[in-house]
Amino acid sequence: MPDHDLPQRPVRGRVKGSAARRSGTTALAAAVSAAVLALAGCGANPEEAEGVLNSQEPAGPAAAQSKDQSLHDRLPDKIKQSGKLVSVNNGSFPPYEIAGADGRSLTGAAADMSEALGQVLGVKIEHVTVDGLPSSLTGIASGRYDFAIGPVGDFRDRQKANDFVDWVKEYVVFAVPAGNPDKIGSVADTCGLKISVMAGGSAESVIKSQSATCEKQGKPKITVQSYKDQPTSVLAVSSGRADAFFSSQAPLTYFVDQAGGKLELAGKGQANGFDDLYQGAVVAKDSPLRDVLRDGFQKLIENGTYDKIMDKWGTSDNKLDQAGVNLATS
Repeated sequence: MPDHDLPQRPVRGRVKGSAARRSGTTALAAAVSAAVLALAGCGANPEEAEGVLNSQEPAGPAAAQSKDQSLHDRLPDKIKQSGKLVSVNNGSFPPYEIAGADGRSLTGAAADMSEALGQVLGVKIEHVTVDGLPSSLTGIASGRYDFAIGPVGDFRDRQKANDFVDWVKEYVVFAVPAGNPDKIGSVADTCGLKISVMAGGSAESVIKSQSATCEKQGKPKITVQSYKDQPTSVLAVSSGRADAFFSSQAPLTYFVDQAGGKLELAGKGQANGFDDLYQGAVVAKDSPLRDVLRDGFQKLIENGTYDKIMDKWGTSDNKLDQAGVNLATS
């Protein structure tokens, strides 16, 4: 993705990496491997992540929805004729998207939301997993896929080629070994550390920018480790290859909860290089599908289905009162 311009924050860098921490990495790796067993195997994940994901969460929306004929009538003709929408994802992003090894099955909050949304719109929503976010966005822009239910980060730079139907508010924090051995309180504390991120994502941009700031201040740069899926990124922390994983709070909370006390969140309640952060479904720029999806999400918010799905998957803190279009302002 294009770089996202962000204000710089004061830096309190340090070089860490004690032998004491390394001695606990074997146990931590085992714990996190057990944690990712709670997810579903994803055909788009790298080989090192294959076979370690297996969803145990029930699928399906909170309740069956009635078709809204007025919304159905506003769908593009080709979608009404085919009776389906194709939603693309780039692999497991728990607890929202947990992609199956077949490349077409999906569980998680987004899967439940898409099933409910499809019922409201009177169409079937099918899921396709591809390799990486750039492939998803390119496929949407070319018309190969109708949309991505996401949630995908909404940023002004991305809005140049895409429209976002935002249905989540997110925060970006760190997953670290229990006890937070490097004492990460915010992104300002990461000079000299090894930080894993999702390749092509906004967190990668922020960490690279912070690394440049560290060097300008005469402090050690950050070693940025970019991975294309969540499981491999968090396993980098468990194995000691990385000191922390910098990503969205909702999925990191999921991993931490599953890690048996071996991981914790750090940097909560801090801007960490971001302004208000919204995530949502993605459609091609000026697509007629955009406003139909927004109104469909809003109906799920108003009838209580949205709340039930978000609560079910532990994402209550990420709710929006109203679905919106291109809410990001920076």
